[in-house]
Amino acid sequence: MEIDPQPEVASATQDRLLDGRIRLRQPAGGYRAGMDAALLAAACDAPPRARVIEPGCGVGGALLAAAVRRPETSFLGMERDAEAVRLAAANIAENGLTDRVLVLQGEVGAGFKALGLPPFDAALANPPFFDDPGTLRAPAKAKQGAWMAEGGLAAWTGFLLKAVREGGTITVIHRADRLADLLALLAPKAGSFQIRPIQAFADAPAKRVLVRAVKTGKAPLQLLPPLALHPRNGDKHTPAAEAILRGRAALDWGDR
Repeated sequence: MEIDPQPEVASATQDRLLDGRIRLRQPAGGYRAGMDAALLAAACDAPPRARVIEPGCGVGGALLAAAVRRPETSFLGMERDAEAVRLAAANIAENGLTDRVLVLQGEVGAGFKALGLPPFDAALANPPFFDDPGTLRAPAKAKQGAWMAEGGLAAWTGFLLKAVREGGTITVIHRADRLADLLALLAPKAGSFQIRPIQAFADAPAKRVLVRAVKTGKAPLQLLPPLALHPRNGDKHTPAAEAILRGRAALDWGDR
């Protein structure tokens, strides 16, 4: 597929990530890369020369941030929305990463085999948070693809399990109330689970979880210390969250 490196997108904004190191064009009114993308990128621990895939990469917010954080690693983004694919390709070129970051159009529901590629060393994903349109007020049309998962969470976990080799890692950010479903769907073929709760405030329940799994892994599950994003003193972010957003720190998984 030939991708226009200068896509014309109505009401697009030019944003900066990782303390200005990344320039990101994204639609002003559609789904936009935010905190979840930043946390997912910070949680990527792929080693040098590894190959990483991110299905549902959108315009490349997490993909580019992970690539900048991991300068010796190759990344492939996959996205079903054609406009988002064009923007992602332009963002990759704008940031000078075409030598090791690519994007292609594809459907998670079609399965990993449809890509015709060998398994990757690692996969990152921020799956749509909802399966049933009746569970919430319908989002704006431009955001429906990012919020509603066709085929449900099972389609995404099935894709991720096929996308990585044995011993490869899967890192997902998702709603905390779907943690049990996520673990159950991954568990038949993955293990060595590590879970990091993400809290808006240190005294609030977690609304997000970062989950890292190893395909065919056998190590015991680890529940890691939570990350609180905002303090109660009026500052925008906690020092830990600010360091992550600026690219000065990563979300460490430790040694397994």
